[in-house]
Amino acid sequence: MKDLKNIEVKGRVDNPIKIVQFGEGNFLRAFIDWMFDKLNEKGSFNGNIALVQPIENGLSDLINSQDGLYHVFTKGLDNGNFVEETRLIKSVQKCINPYDSFAEYQSLAELESLEFIISNTTEAGIQFIDEELVEGKVATSYPGKLTQLLLKRFETFNGAKDKGLTILPCELINDNGGELKSCILKYIDSWNLSSDFKTWILEANSFHNTLVDRIVTGYPKDNILEYQEEVGYKDNLIVTAEHYHLWVIEKGDNQKLEQIFADSGLNVLLVDNLQPYRIRKVRVLNGAHTSMVPVGLLNGNVTVRQTVEETFTKDFVNQVIYDEICPILDFSKEEITNYADEIINRFKNPSVVHNLSSIALNSISKFKVRVLPSMLEYNEKYNKLPDNLTFALASLIIFYKGTNDMPVNDDKQIVEFFAELWKNSSVEELVVKVFENETLWGQNLTKVEGLSDIVIGTINLIEKNGVNEAWNLFRNNK
Repeated sequence: MKDLKNIEVKGRVDNPIKIVQFGEGNFLRAFIDWMFDKLNEKGSFNGNIALVQPIENGLSDLINSQDGLYHVFTKGLDNGNFVEETRLIKSVQKCINPYDSFAEYQSLAELESLEFIISNTTEAGIQFIDEELVEGKVATSYPGKLTQLLLKRFETFNGAKDKGLTILPCELINDNGGELKSCILKYIDSWNLSSDFKTWILEANSFHNTLVDRIVTGYPKDNILEYQEEVGYKDNLIVTAEHYHLWVIEKGDNQKLEQIFADSGLNVLLVDNLQPYRIRKVRVLNGAHTSMVPVGLLNGNVTVRQTVEETFTKDFVNQVIYDEICPILDFSKEEITNYADEIINRFKNPSVVHNLSSIALNSISKFKVRVLPSMLEYNEKYNKLPDNLTFALASLIIFYKGTNDMPVNDDKQIVEFFAELWKNSSVEELVVKVFENETLWGQNLTKVEGLSDIVIGTINLIEKNGVNEAWNLFRNNK
């Protein structure tokens, strides 16, 4: 079988690099890079992408070993019809590891052709970390890295306003563009950078809030040989995803976005306010995902589809969505129910193998953003805590125990925090310390009346009876 390197690819053009993309994982490669590959094919963009590996260990070597080439397989329903596509992605030019190649990383700032910064470094990625600015060394955080790159561009082009960039963060946090800009301004102050540079950041660059939506199931390891035989190459970066995709961008007065996406055929919405879209998507789709992960995994489930079809977890997910999340959203009952029905159908897509373990990354920060607001708003509206979302929180704490091959994948400090508590604390002590940790939740959850006692009791039920029986006992005791 042929390798994807040094091959002649029909339609691959040596376009200039117009996008620097922080993140080389499955989602961006099956979403952003897939979109711009389509735009290049239509002749409406004519630009390539340089990927930046945001953490020290990543995929840069593998991506470069395939000359940035890889295949995306999409399958799903479109207006009731089953559709599928196999696309060789040609928009990625290279991937840089800034930890090993800082000079090459900084050289991206010198490109005349550069127009966009796009990122997805997970919800935990956009944060200010107090650190020194060290010459020749990349910053730890994504906003720190971006500040270094923008500073280099500012210096290279002597603060020319026409060399500012359009910055489109895809991290699933509220006001992601505003938060990223805020972090950069903090670095400017912390590193004592010039007021001229700060002015250039504010006046020459545009930061846009965005919302992304596509279920990306990633590398099909269980049947990779079948996929490789279909494309005829030993492609070790194949990505599978659903057909559905949506990118909502607050456009501001950026004419460039209008020009690129007009008549693109892509499901890209340029809007004045994306909040209604964001709240609906984050609460329903992502909230359901994050809630089902610990419950499904503790039940022995492997995939999302299995979780929404197996009797116990199906009922659990349906009650989470229809009974606890949808009623508190500011949409008509018909509209939000139709949207929820669409989400359930996407979860059931037989062509999408979406492993719960792949959603489990950084589950604590995801719960904080995707689920906790629904819990607290439900409590405020109905003067009681939502049964199923509270049960999911208790299951999440057990999940972070890290036993029984649970695929815990989070920041090292968070993993060690939970491991230490589970080893040396009673359940009562553990829950109080977890809930008091405002770094995890953005607030002290012990102040939510009744929450600690319910979660303590639920953890004891699950530990004694298993998650399925515990759920029945939990509901019957209400």
